[in-house]
Amino acid sequence: MRKIVHRHLGKVVAGAGLAVAGTAVMVGITLPGTAGANESGGGDGSAAAAAQQAGQGQDAVKPGVVEQAPAEGKKGTGSDPLTDDETKRVEQLALTKQMFSAGENVEGRRGPERLSVDLAEPDADELDATNAPRRADVTFYDYRDDTLVTRTVNLDTGKVEQTISRTGVQPPLSHDENVEALKLLVADPLGAGLKADFKDATGTELTDPEQQLLLNSAVYRATPGAQPAALDKCGEHRCVRLFPKVKNGPWIDARSLIVDLSARKVVKLGS
Repeated sequence: MRKIVHRHLGKVVAGAGLAVAGTAVMVGITLPGTAGANESGGGDGSAAAAAQQAGQGQDAVKPGVVEQAPAEGKKGTGSDPLTDDETKRVEQLALTKQMFSAGENVEGRRGPERLSVDLAEPDADELDATNAPRRADVTFYDYRDDTLVTRTVNLDTGKVEQTISRTGVQPPLSHDENVEALKLLVADPLGAGLKADFKDATGTELTDPEQQLLLNSAVYRATPGAQPAALDKCGEHRCVRLFPKVKNGPWIDARSLIVDLSARKVVKLGS
């Protein structure tokens, strides 16, 4: 059984022992030729000979061949995934100069934080149409006023057909948001335990968190009575709980620390 070592931040879990949202299960795999290896089978080796002949017959599995992926076109058709060119184009079409000037990203710079670009579902009356227009949903988070903005762009006409703005909606965090949350945590006095745990696990200092750690995260929402008042706005604010892992090493338990990206502060949960 793997050991859980209690350390500065709570615990460092050796190897891959920490399951963030579930239970790790070891799955046994029987390799060809290992099943019944200690059984006598046939004294004359007929079973082994038969197996060898079977492997050489017409039904034998041929070695895999790696083929080069086909070249990606500039435009997709129908329900094809968005191409790189289409993704870049709709990002530019969705972000107006006004949005860029007025918005704020996770680092506090101009322009809202882009979260995702996805192929939009066709309208109900277009489901059976063979020439239904392709559309893309581009989602931004504006840290200026904690608003989630989704803009639907028609790939054929280049026009923004719909804009939906919502508050209190918190989709999964982007890579850039996770990185910024980690930077805020490491720079905060409450991040001292994380740095100490990293040194205990590796023998080296945590000097480049983005390169030295792997990150999983979860959006954190306020639960009345279950956390300090400083986290009451989580859900309205964009708050994150990080699950850092040393690259090629153990997980570091930082679940008691919440990063409020909107307020740019780190708060420790009460016991």
